[in-house]
Amino acid sequence: MSEELVGSVSHYFNKAGVIAIEMTGELAVGDAIHVIGHLTDFTETVASMQIEHEPVTRVKPGDSVGIKVAGKAREGDDVYRVLPG
Repeated sequence: MSEELVGSVSHYFNKAGVIAIEMTGELAVGDAIHVIGHLTDFTETVASMQIEHEPVTRVKPGDSVGIKVAGKAREGDDVYRVLPG
């Protein structure tokens, strides 16, 4: 399974279960992400994303995006897009 680094977690909103990511790559709804850090390691599919509380389907480098996740993440965790194949 190959992966591409697409950003890092800038904040984790515990009550909402949302990670804020500073994007360095591209990501779309339906992509699988792998969040990994010192105490973090989970993979899940992106069901929805928001920028400034507005739904988006695709993000690019430089965007700051919120993604709802089931796992717990921490600031500084790396976010990878799992490449198909």
